[in-house]
Amino acid sequence: MTLHPILDEIDLVVFDKDGTLISFDAMWAAWARDLGTRLELASSRPVSGDIFATIGFDPQASRVAPSGPLAVATMGEIAELIGAVLRRWCPSVSAARRILAEAWFEPDPVALAVPLADLPLIFEAIRASGRRIAVATTDDRRPTDATLSGLGLSASVDTLLCGDDDGPRKPDPAALQELADRLGVAIDRTVMVGDAPADLRMAREAGARSVGVTSGVAGVADLRREADLLIGSIAELIVSAA
Repeated sequence: MTLHPILDEIDLVVFDKDGTLISFDAMWAAWARDLGTRLELASSRPVSGDIFATIGFDPQASRVAPSGPLAVATMGEIAELIGAVLRRWCPSVSAARRILAEAWFEPDPVALAVPLADLPLIFEAIRASGRRIAVATTDDRRPTDATLSGLGLSASVDTLLCGDDDGPRKPDPAALQELADRLGVAIDRTVMVGDAPADLRMAREAGARSVGVTSGVAGVADLRREADLLIGSIAELIVSAA
């Protein structure tokens, strides 16, 4: 396998998860719609429009705001934002908490994980070249572990950084530095591969390289300014096969 030249002087490839490795819409668009419906049923109030606006989701266009909470926030942060919306609609704080607890659910991290490329092939090629692999996501660790296991990638990933971990989290540049430090890799020999502008800004501010992919929440116009390389899919990290 031949890797893209962007990886020539790279020792650590850090991948975002949703929108980069797996389909963002398959995992989160249906979840957002279902959650809106469940919250309306639990509250007997038309709260979904307010909820969608707050988390950055347009249900008509099925579009996620590239820098909105649904794209970049942790599950805990999203729950807090939704709780704040419910408190505006509900007669008491306790009622808002009850409604959120009744309606809240998480997407199935295995059944809804639709890969955006031949991920085992790509990861195998990167590892065979002597490079390390990490995954940095704002999703929680339990579903992230389940997704990677279901995709057959767990053994290829050297380390993870998740939304409910202690310490710095995406998009804090210190999070990327943390991953490089764990693996003993210089930050300037690290590349962040992600579908959100926040992923690429994190890389630039940390002193790493960045690859933007348009397979997720953001388009070319959103990513061009931040990316060292812009590709349509991580499949393009493999440019030829011998």
